[in-house]
Amino acid sequence: MRTRLLPLLIVLMAAVLLALGVPLAVSLAAAQQQKVVVDRIDDTAYFAAIARPATDTATGSRDVLRVLSRELENYHEVYGIRAGVFLPNDTPLASGPSTWFLPGSGEVRDAFEESLLSRRSHDPQQVWPWQRGRLVIASPVIRDGDVVAVVVTDSPTGPMRSRILHGWLIIGAGLTAAMLVAVGAALRLTGWVLRPVRVLDVTTHEIASGRLKSRVAVASGPPELRRLARSFNEMADNVEDVLEQQRAFVADASHQLRNPLAALLLRIELLAFELPEGNEEIASVQAEGRRLAQVLDDLLDLALAEHTEADVRLTDIGALTAERVAAWAPTAEAKGVRLRGTCPATTGWADPVALSSALDAVIDNAVKFTPPDESVEVTVAADGDTSTIEVADRGPGLTDEELARIGDRFWRSGRHQNVKGSGLGLSISRALLAAGGGTIAYARHEPHGLRVTVTVPRTGPTV
Repeated sequence: MRTRLLPLLIVLMAAVLLALGVPLAVSLAAAQQQKVVVDRIDDTAYFAAIARPATDTATGSRDVLRVLSRELENYHEVYGIRAGVFLPNDTPLASGPSTWFLPGSGEVRDAFEESLLSRRSHDPQQVWPWQRGRLVIASPVIRDGDVVAVVVTDSPTGPMRSRILHGWLIIGAGLTAAMLVAVGAALRLTGWVLRPVRVLDVTTHEIASGRLKSRVAVASGPPELRRLARSFNEMADNVEDVLEQQRAFVADASHQLRNPLAALLLRIELLAFELPEGNEEIASVQAEGRRLAQVLDDLLDLALAEHTEADVRLTDIGALTAERVAAWAPTAEAKGVRLRGTCPATTGWADPVALSSALDAVIDNAVKFTPPDESVEVTVAADGDTSTIEVADRGPGLTDEELARIGDRFWRSGRHQNVKGSGLGLSISRALLAAGGGTIAYARHEPHGLRVTVTVPRTGPTV
């Protein structure tokens, strides 16, 4: 979200600064040129005032022409601006330098012909810093309502373009500084707005990972997001209360049912002494009673697994798995199943007790469904950021539909209903692993059997 919001703010601020800076730069260039134009108009007016007596054929004198020529020459030498007084027939009356004549075409010719119509140059085309043009201003010399001569100045635009460029650099520096300030403000603004969102995201992930005690610290940010954080905390409290009530109910129900069930089983045992030995009905009742007791124990284990805080630590996954393989080896041997483990030293982050309990359920399930003279392989490996424990049996396996349902509470395959179990073992394993950030997955093991893969992270949990 920050990567989308921050560029949007920067683009908007840049557009505002450009909307202010571009007109300011254009205005600066126009002001600089207008200043030069006004100055040249004043100069041409001055030369026109001197030239007016010189154009009078009745009273004109060589002294006036000499003064006019000297002024134009000095003007050119001091300012580098060509200036001249030309008669309507293009004949130069005086000019500086003296070698300057009216060209046959171009800006000077256009300005001269415009002044012959008694119009003074006042609005020449704007000259920009990248243009190497000249600024031409012409002013008519009028006597008795007639244009008797034209004063023309041809100015280089280099100094004016330099001043415009210098002004633009100052404007650009100001805009750059303003943009940096705007970017800093945008960073602070997005950080202020998105900080509660980031905290909310982290807390949501922690709760989803099983850390139900995590809460959002309502400290800063917009009022709407602070209200959202408080509402989220209230929701999390309610969800935790509901889950705690559910866990307490399951645990209490399982615990409270144990005593009457134990009493019932005892009465059944006493009743069995009164019946003939080998009575099938009483044996069936006893088996169902023991199965019910096992279901109650598994329900209690599941309730504890789902709501117990995991003690995640760096664990030697290979050594722990080898220990569980050794613990289950006698059970497998008694059934005629070969239980083999390949457990190299591999570390991972897990709750050792929870991982041991999950492995017990998985290995028990594998040994239970593997026929005699077959094998169960337990393999530990490291794969990048995770460590895996793979338990592969050679039992009957599961179909695709059954693989989609394995791990659901109380679910058992219709083909295995006669095998002892409650259908909660793998559900308990999944709950134990999830509390520590681990996962469990199921797949076929060719040519037949089931492959269960337990995965735990190799990197520590973020604080």
